[in-house]
Amino acid sequence: MQQEITESNKKDFAWSWVKSSRFLFYMQVVSIVAFLIGGSWGLYKHRYKGKPKVVVPENTLYTPKYK
Repeated sequence: MQQEITESNKKDFAWSWVKSSRFLFYMQVVSIVAFLIGGSWGLYKHRYKGKPKVVVPENTLYTPKYK
């Protein structure tokens, strides 16, 4: 009975702090990289595409032109 408990404890995630800390470190790295790629993609997708051509009525210019 004791041997079965010992073997199952070696396979447990919470039992071995070395395996769990390594796993958590890699999960942090993966999540940070995913966050950076996602943020960069969002900024690229919604980037400023240039100055649009806006039609301004002539009577609202700095020097207005009246009829």
